[in-house]
Amino acid sequence: MEGTDLATILAWILFWAILIGALTLLLLRVLRGASVLAQICLVVVATVAVLVTGMVSAFNAMFISARDLEVMWYILAIASAVAVVLALMLGAGVSRNAARLVDAARRLGRGETLGNVHTGGSAADGASHGRNAGPAMTSELAELAKELEASSRSLAESREREAAMETARRELVSWISHDLRTPLASIRAMAEALEDGMVPDVAVGYRKIIGQTEQMTVMVNDLLELSKIQAGSLRLRTEPLDLYDVVSDALSDLAPLADQRGITLVGGGDRQCMAVADGPSIARAVRNIILNAVLYSRPPAKVRVTVGPEGGNAVVAVEDHCGGIAGEDLPHLFETGWQKDPARGNPGDRGGSYSGAGIGLSMVAGIVHAHGGTVQVENIDGGCRFALSLPAGGANGSPAAGHAYPQDPAAKADQGDKR
Repeated sequence: MEGTDLATILAWILFWAILIGALTLLLLRVLRGASVLAQICLVVVATVAVLVTGMVSAFNAMFISARDLEVMWYILAIASAVAVVLALMLGAGVSRNAARLVDAARRLGRGETLGNVHTGGSAADGASHGRNAGPAMTSELAELAKELEASSRSLAESREREAAMETARRELVSWISHDLRTPLASIRAMAEALEDGMVPDVAVGYRKIIGQTEQMTVMVNDLLELSKIQAGSLRLRTEPLDLYDVVSDALSDLAPLADQRGITLVGGGDRQCMAVADGPSIARAVRNIILNAVLYSRPPAKVRVTVGPEGGNAVVAVEDHCGGIAGEDLPHLFETGWQKDPARGNPGDRGGSYSGAGIGLSMVAGIVHAHGGTVQVENIDGGCRFALSLPAGGANGSPAAGHAYPQDPAAKADQGDKR
């Protein structure tokens, strides 16, 4: 074959390739909204068309015999048919996989939990994965299916968390309403008695009203603190703080209540146990822990409070004589509003001003967590031991042994009733 003949053949092949390629691109643009199957078939047909026109141009330039030309047409026809059939099979598989992904996205939008989309399974037909499995997906589609499955699991977990938080919110509102009604009813009854002149000692009546008002004030303050913790808006002004002084102030504040209940408060530990903390919030947390121990220890008993370094942190440990906590209840102690016994009765029956709505310990955990510390609890002989571990001098040590509760302020925040 001479060079001019080869150049002519190549020119014709290039001409037909450009022409058919341009027409194919134009059709693909027009059919860009069509199915994947149609687009794949169009590309294969265009490729076969380029091959056929190129071969015909070559045959004409080489002036081959009619018999040879007939054989070449048979070869081209068979090759074209096989190419189109394979394109249809490939396109059909891709279309079915795309339809599976569309159905999975639709079920995801309805709130259903997806199973193994990339293997053709679902959450409802786990036993029939093998029977109902569709064609194997390409790596891109399989990756997309796995992302849909992961999104489905994340959405299911989010829905469960949301449902749990909504249930907890409703229960907390119910408990708060219950606990607010008691002091309000007492204040109203005493006010009416004073108005009617039915109280022999007016000063005693006023003191009872003041006591009930203080109880409500404590409850409202606890709720405000809890809302700050859950919203992540608790602002801490940390500075070197002597935990021994904080514990001493709390013991002095709670001594009258402890004497009234027949509980002996015992303090000890290092006189200079420094922590990096916000004074008012830590004082609140320490007071709540000691108050909880006083309220639930069985008189006559001792509540021992110690301060000292432990594992590189500054630790306030409170040991009570409550009789211990059931193992299944330990994970729930710091849940907002959790109560071992729903029939809590009148909080005022235990004496003192405190929140009986189940927010004390969760608030303690939220405050400590906001400081980068941990709250731990473990059963000891005759009671349990709560430990508040805080950064000492800016160093984060490891927590002491026991059942540790690192708290998420958005989900955990404080509770006064632990049983």
